Amino acid sequence: MNFESIQSKLISHAPSILGSDKFSRYAVMVPLIQKEDGIHVLFEVRSLHLRRQPGEICFPGGRIDPQDIDEKSAAIRETMEELGICRANLSDVYPLDFMISPFGMMIYPFVAIIKSPEKIQPNPGEVGEIFTVPLTYFIENAPDIYNIHFKVEPEDNFPFDLIVGGENYNWRTRALDEYFYLYEEKAIWGLTAKILSHFIELMKQ
Repeated sequence: MNFESIQSKLISHAPSILGSDKFSRYAVMVPLIQKEDGIHVLFEVRSLHLRRQPGEICFPGGRIDPQDIDEKSAAIRETMEELGICRANLSDVYPLDFMISPFGMMIYPFVAIIKSPEKIQPNPGEVGEIFTVPLTYFIENAPDIYNIHFKVEPEDNFPFDLIVGGENYNWRTRALDEYFYLYEEKAIWGLTAKILSHFIELMKQ
């Protein structure tokens, strides 16, 4: 190893988020539709037959597959599959800030307009029902935010003898903000609410 070989490796390296190769990657769509009283945000209620998070409220979306060209195409594909619409029914697809979940996920959210919403035919295998909420509701009502605190529990064979302080080491505690929007009898929370909150903040700027 010499300086020239080190330099050549660094020149050819494209920086990314350290450890992101081990993350699961998901794409999500925030669907907007025009109704008589204005623009609405469309939500799905996950089918009760699903193994993960049955009955929870979410946006269309899912894991990015190898055949997807990019994150945007994955979000479009998932929206088409879950809502039973064709590509022509989706327009004005724009990216929001991507998110890194503490649970090993990278989420790429997008916003799109759904044209001819009467053509929506939800996939019953994934979607139990759909509903909409006026966009103005979220602009006028801030989410409730609650903290979840994580407890540090090193495994039994953790090498405390190698760190200053040993078993009395002053670990940094972590907390997660959970967002909740309550609309009528529906609770919109978790990543869905956090993505929604980010979108609303952009609209308020």
